Amino acid sequence: MQVSDLFIYPLKSARGIAIPSATIDAFGLIGDRRAMLVEPSGHFITQREMQDLARIDIQPGPSYLRLKMEGKADIIVPPPHPDHRMDVVVWKSTVNASVADEETNNALSASLGRDVKMVFFDRLAKRVANPEWAGSDTPVTFTDGYQILITTTGSLKALNADLAAHGEGSVGMERFRPNIVIDCDEEWPEDRWAAIEIGGIRLDLVKPCARCIMTTQDQKTGSREVPNPMPAMGRVRMSADRRVPGPLFGWNAVPRGEGSVKIGDTVTVIEERPEGWAFKRR
Repeated sequence: MQVSDLFIYPLKSARGIAIPSATIDAFGLIGDRRAMLVEPSGHFITQREMQDLARIDIQPGPSYLRLKMEGKADIIVPPPHPDHRMDVVVWKSTVNASVADEETNNALSASLGRDVKMVFFDRLAKRVANPEWAGSDTPVTFTDGYQILITTTGSLKALNADLAAHGEGSVGMERFRPNIVIDCDEEWPEDRWAAIEIGGIRLDLVKPCARCIMTTQDQKTGSREVPNPMPAMGRVRMSADRRVPGPLFGWNAVPRGEGSVKIGDTVTVIEERPEGWAFKRR
């Protein structure tokens, strides 16, 4: 098995960037979900309630971000001042984040048609993953909850086979917004992986990823008038474990070291969970 794709999402819920290699630290892939849009109250915003986020293309520069949306003027985002801060909420976490300049926030609000602020997870921001799954003091940025999301090509192939059998089309891996995609022939092998090693870095697969309406949206346009993977996940991937309810695809992983990974790197399973994960049967 080997790494087939790597992705980062500099702005949470906006378009991802395919990269040939990545540096991994305790927070996950460098550059992943370090920025986020929030309401004026500080509550985080995602594609779940703002589909147009899928239309935002991110181009990181040496000291700025360039945000591009078709039909809109580019927005150049300079580094935020570290003293300009606010508390923001991501699910159950409150994070003290730095805030973009007023010009950036006004331009974003005008482009998206509602008042928003852009915030950054900088060196002063603090947040940790749920210790019940990830262990104590494992830091995360603005991800939904954990550091790295892993998916496999064999599992996507199996999901698309069920979609095709029911005449429901097919979906690409981008719908699931992974960080690391592993090329393998077997379907759902990740359910048995407790830990893998890539580039000398141990990654503990700590919790399966429950999926939501974002998987039903085209990741370039935000449209929901496209093939929908939720029915297939409901048929073949509905969790029977009440700790993680709902349809599952991919696993959340915690890095236990630092280093770099690249496309083509060998993936080695170093620890297994023989019992896998419990699913409801049709």
